[in-house]
Amino acid sequence: MNVLVNEQRIECEAGLTVAALLSRLEQDNPGVALALNQQILPRTRWANHSLQEGDALLLFQVIAGG
Repeated sequence: MNVLVNEQRIECEAGLTVAALLSRLEQDNPGVALALNQQILPRTRWANHSLQEGDALLLFQVIAGG
């Protein structure tokens, strides 16, 4: 199956979780947040959320300011 990660096509097996994909891509660092199909997906759901064909993930680094 194919998903988009920051607009780049990634081929992966069906049923892969968000957490597993980010680990494989070495993008599961603290401070990383993501939107799945234009909706923020809380980190607490990454391990249980299975990706679907055509899903689009947007990864970004959270930056604190003051």
